[in-house]
Amino acid sequence: MKAYGLERYGGPEVMHEVTLPEVHAGAGQVRIRVATAGVNPADAQVRDGSLAEFFRDMSPPYVPGMDVAGTVDEVGDGVEGISAGDEVVGLVMNSGSYGGYSEYVVLPAASVTAAPKGAGTADAASWLMNALTARCALDGLALQPGSTLLVTGAAGAFGGYVTQLAAAEGVRVLAVGRTSDAELLRGFGADVILAAGNDLVERVRREIPDGVDGLADGAALHGAVAPALKDGGRFVTVRGWEGDAGSGRTVIPVNVRDRAEDHAAIDRLREQVETGELTIRVARVLPAAEVIEAHRLLDAGGLRGRIVLDFRA
Repeated sequence: MKAYGLERYGGPEVMHEVTLPEVHAGAGQVRIRVATAGVNPADAQVRDGSLAEFFRDMSPPYVPGMDVAGTVDEVGDGVEGISAGDEVVGLVMNSGSYGGYSEYVVLPAASVTAAPKGAGTADAASWLMNALTARCALDGLALQPGSTLLVTGAAGAFGGYVTQLAAAEGVRVLAVGRTSDAELLRGFGADVILAAGNDLVERVRREIPDGVDGLADGAALHGAVAPALKDGGRFVTVRGWEGDAGSGRTVIPVNVRDRAEDHAAIDRLREQVETGELTIRVARVLPAAEVIEAHRLLDAGGLRGRIVLDFRA
């Protein structure tokens, strides 16, 4: 089967078409014929060698991709509630040559949910990994309604979903983003919008003198933003930082792989997409063969939405 991956680490130019053995569903699994695959920052980490230690015992090609949408065409023994022909989205825990940039993927049934009603096939591949990561972050913070949350990188995919989920749960959100993103962030439910800058902590403290209750650091500011958090507060990071935030603050590294088969959470997020509590944002749709261009756009940054690879082209 056709896939897109890399034999050596490097820039976007290392991505190319590869041929892999066809995969089939086993017990508790489904096979999806992939129509579209989302392109995430985690995919660039696969490509540029940031995850080389994770892949050290695996042989290339390395295939990125964690978000897919498509049609179920094989159902393994013991799977209930999913049938061949169903339009679904799935979360792929890519490793080695197993990844979402493939014509077919085999997933645990628990990692799959129905494609959101009303979402196009490209849209359907753009949200699940980031939304579930945001869910992990908020569960780690364990904030109560009325609590305060600072979200850096709030206009990004992770930060946007954290903002929307937190606002829906009655948390007061201070969102950090560009001035040009203010309207977008207000639409997400942010209560206070702050521009990034060297004096960010001071401006947060003017709003919340004792410091915010929780911090979701989508922009990877790490220790530079930690003092905006109250003494004893909780700090979620998605980039692996485990530094000392000081003043009794707890740093909570979040990895979506820990919740890859949390079907109840995945299904609930799909419902929130359908009701409009979570917003799907697609920046570009490219034929899968244009994977190099997709990664160039990813590396350039500044997109407000996901890039999606279309395997139907």
